[in-house]
Amino acid sequence: MKLKLTWIPNTLTLGNLTLGFVSMLLVSETNPNQPNAHELYSLAGVFIILAALFDGFDGMAARALNCTSELGADLDSLADLTTFGIAPGFLAYKMFFFDIKLDIFDKPDYLPLGMFIAALYPICAAYRLARFNVAHDPKSFNGLPSPVAGVVIGIFPLVFSVSQVPLWTAVTFFVITALLMVSTLRYSKPQVAMRGLFSWKKLGISLFGLGLILFAIGFYRWPYVMYGAVGFYVFSGIVSFLIQTIQDYRV
Repeated sequence: MKLKLTWIPNTLTLGNLTLGFVSMLLVSETNPNQPNAHELYSLAGVFIILAALFDGFDGMAARALNCTSELGADLDSLADLTTFGIAPGFLAYKMFFFDIKLDIFDKPDYLPLGMFIAALYPICAAYRLARFNVAHDPKSFNGLPSPVAGVVIGIFPLVFSVSQVPLWTAVTFFVITALLMVSTLRYSKPQVAMRGLFSWKKLGISLFGLGLILFAIGFYRWPYVMYGAVGFYVFSGIVSFLIQTIQDYRV
């Protein structure tokens, strides 16, 4: 029965990979100078966000059906590298870095520096996923999870237009987010934190509160709500690290 049910989480994982690949295809068809470029960037970002949902559901399905396997774990890592490492790097390259080039040996645009900046994302994602497969804490993440890092870049075109963001800001933001993946900062696992909500009373109260927040903000503002939630999660690891450092220094 376990072998028969493994196709369910594996299909979700492959859906994650497919959405990441489609996101890259959309970006590859985009000319940064064409009028609808930002719309295609936004659509590519939506596919990365949807892939993150698939990534969350495949693990839940595997645990709920009691059909976890090493094959599923390895498949999940490969899908995550594609969707949350390569796809966000490609998206950021097309949005900001494609024109960053250096003149060397009196030859214009000799060194495509923007390509190397964009490559930092898949490099960090690959290292982080490999480190997770070797050893990980069941209660927390060591470094920013790659799906969260991918979503950070995926939401970007839904909240900002390319013309609104200075190039140096985009580069700094991109590099810091990539390095957070390979950092040693501790991030809590949302699924562990939310286990206490799985009672009908607590779950009902939480859903009611969430519904009020969504109603007050408006559904048309969902990218901003999501960016706020993701940003809060990203900074939670940094704040926890600073607090722990201050406490250790006082001791």
